[in-house]
Parts: sequence; C-alpha cells; structure tokens
Amino acid sequence: MRAPSLLMLLATAAFAFACGGSPAPEEPAPEPAPVAEPAPETAPVDDSADRERIERERMAREAAERSRAVTGDLAAMINFDYDQSSVRQADQGTLDRKAAILQANPNVKLRISGHADERGSDEYNLALANRRAAAAKRYLENKGIDGSRLEVIAYGEERPLNPGTDESAFAQNRRDEFEVTSGGDNLVAPQ
Repeated sequence: MRAPSLLMLLATAAFAFACGGSPAPEEPAPEPAPVAEPAPETAPVDDSADRERIERERMAREAAERSRAVTGDLAAMINFDYDQSSVRQADQGTLDRKAAILQANPNVKLRISGHADERGSDEYNLALANRRAAAAKRYLENKGIDGSRLEVIAYGEERPLNPGTDESAFAQNRRDEFEVTSGGDNLVAPQ
C-alpha cells in the first residue's frame, strides 16, 4: 500500500505544479470589531446652572443690541432747509431722543458739526453751518443738557455728504452730524 500512497503524493504534486504551483493567497485577517469604550464619568448636568448661563448670555446680547441702538440714535443726523438754521419740526424727535440718552448717560459728551451745501460763499457757509450746530446745541440745552457736554464745530461746505450738484444732494449736505467724544462706553438706554 505504499506504492499507491506514493503515487497519490506524486500525482498531487504534479497537479499543483501544473496549476501554477503557487499557494493560494492568504485571506486578510478580519478587522477586529470596535470595542465600545465606556463613557467617562461626568458630573451630573446642573440644569439650573446652564439656564443661568444661557440667561446671562441672552441678557448680554440684548444689552449690546440696546447699546448699538443708543449709539445709532446719538449719531443720527438732522437736516436743515435751504439757508435756514432753525431745527425743523421733523428733526425735533431725533434731538429729543438724543436728550433722553444724554440724561441717562451723564458722562457722554457730543461734538455737533454743522454743514452747508455749496451754494454761497465760503465765509457765509461757515457762519451758516456754525448757526446750525449752535441751534442743535441750544435745543439740547433747553431739554436740560449741560452745554459743557456739547462741543460745536462748523465745516461749512468743506465736507459734503453727497458730491452731487442737484437739490437732492444739496438737501443731504445741509446737516448737523453728532459724534460721541467721550463717555460712549457701555451706554444705557433711557428709561
């Protein structure tokens, strides 16, 4: 029985040699299944602390929005009719809001700059622009604002808002501008 086993062995070797003789490629080892790591121990969530933090953040956002609105009201320009320096009725509300803000923020100081359109001489326009800035200052003083908090400057036609030469451009250039010169940090809205 040795001969048939030897014969069988030789036949298997010949067959393997005839088929290319290379061993079958090894199958890649399967990836190990991920092991879920245990969740780290955490302190229990304090819902009241989270609610307080969220509320503080909301209140801070609202305060910042109010401050931006107050700053915008302080910076709002007023306009004047042609060759006039009296505050128009349409602009009195703007100045009333400024007065209320200034009363609520006693450290705020403003610079009021008067402007004119290009019609008229340089000297005339400077004087007109000065009268316009002084009119806004006087209006605010009549609302109880200390005049030492209000600086007046005149630019005349030197700084046009609109460089055009039509009535629309002229109307935009006849204005007073307002700039916070000190105390503008952390503005509070009037009550």
